[in-house]
Amino acid sequence: MVSTLARPGRVIATKLVLLQAGVVLATASVMALAINVDWGKSALIGGGIFVIANAAFASCAFLFSGARAAKFVVASFFSGEVLKISLTVVLFVLAYLYIEVELVPLKLAYLLALGINILAPVLFINNNK
Repeated sequence: MVSTLARPGRVIATKLVLLQAGVVLATASVMALAINVDWGKSALIGGGIFVIANAAFASCAFLFSGARAAKFVVASFFSGEVLKISLTVVLFVLAYLYIEVELVPLKLAYLLALGINILAPVLFINNNK
């Protein structure tokens, strides 16, 4: 029963990460075709940073559920958020230091994925009561 409590959240998180990944891939493809391959690569890296970090958070956030595991739920959300921020910083540092990226598409794709993270959950809310 405890795992059934977290199932709706896991489903929404999975849909959100898949939607973000799809939009990032589409954006990178359009940039690669419309502008040049370097812009597409940079957009893929920028959006990928957010998608990877968000997927890591989602996997940590739903490890526990139920009232008996309340402390574990809070701890897993906190540790998931720390992991997400740490991964974001490390991946940006690696991208800046070791990969030649264009900054405009890198940051635009990251912000696009962030915007999806903010706005898309409204699409997944079940309005049937």
